Amino acid sequence: MTTSKFDEEIAQIASRYDGIRWTDVQLRTQALPELSADVLLHAGPPLTGVLPAPIRQAAIEAVLFEGLADDHGAAAELLSQGKVRLLPAQDHGLVTPLAQVVSASMPLFVVSSNDSTRYAPLVEGPAPALRFGKPVASTRAQLQLLSQFGMHVLKPAVQAHAPALSQAIHYALQGGEECHALTARANAALAAQLDTLHARDRQVILANPGFVLPLMMAACSLRLEQTGHIVAAGGNGLAFGYRLRDTATWQTIAATPPQGTRFVGHELTAALGAIGDSAVIDFSGLGAQALAYVPSLARDWAQYLPEDLHMHRSQVVNARSGIVDLKSILSNDCAPMVNLAILDHAAEAGLIGRGVFEVSTELFADPSASI
Repeated sequence: MTTSKFDEEIAQIASRYDGIRWTDVQLRTQALPELSADVLLHAGPPLTGVLPAPIRQAAIEAVLFEGLADDHGAAAELLSQGKVRLLPAQDHGLVTPLAQVVSASMPLFVVSSNDSTRYAPLVEGPAPALRFGKPVASTRAQLQLLSQFGMHVLKPAVQAHAPALSQAIHYALQGGEECHALTARANAALAAQLDTLHARDRQVILANPGFVLPLMMAACSLRLEQTGHIVAAGGNGLAFGYRLRDTATWQTIAATPPQGTRFVGHELTAALGAIGDSAVIDFSGLGAQALAYVPSLARDWAQYLPEDLHMHRSQVVNARSGIVDLKSILSNDCAPMVNLAILDHAAEAGLIGRGVFEVSTELFADPSASI
């Protein structure tokens, strides 16, 4: 691909996010006051059966963070008795990464365009962290500090100047990052727009390349809601699925683990099935659908990817909207891919790798999913 053609294509992709901005930071109680304190929001379709261990551990920490229980045993008992409810985050206008559950007092990014809004949680830095399903002793203290940083430092900064997500996406794609597995450039472009932040506060953002990821998720969820026939997508570790516009029911299949690069010592560790609402990034045309513009990941994961990534993109992404299109999937018998972190099934190691989840075309074959 010529340089001019490359620049033209990524500019077009990024321009589709024009008008989508990070506009505020709010606690969940402020953003979604209709949800009671006994509700935790999780990724993907509704959970059925035994909770995956990473979600269970994240939920226990969230219960303790909210002061609903005094210790881990009491928190676990509330979960087992059903006195704490777990609901799909995307059914409430919120997206959450991996095993992270969102409780009432957690701070949220607010991403807006015109009259539409989506929410996503601020997250801690690299592993160990709540979203990886293996919290550590300092987790709740870190969440409290994150809440203070969000509400007292970030909130006034974004209210003074709301960063444009399209700029971050453009800068990322230009440098060979697809805004999901690789986010350092998007993060730097975001921090650069927060011109009222003190240098030390901007450094907090720059030191955590994944800071921008939930913002990307919210922006992509907003695009799906505004433009797509598919408006929700994600996994909960047991099932992966999507939801169509104006429907309450998720179409699902069993979630299998992503395939990709395992960290040293975890080559044989049993992995959890696909998990996380970050799949909305890939369904909006970024992430795995943008791997043709990301040579480093395309090379690292070549054995798990189609040979012609541009062709694959054209078969699942609508040329006009730039998002994954159900009609294209069905007519070409070609399903989208999703870049995802790989978590330890037993929640003993947390993050064990990163890779690609190949969505089975069976997911889109249900007659009730017809256009």
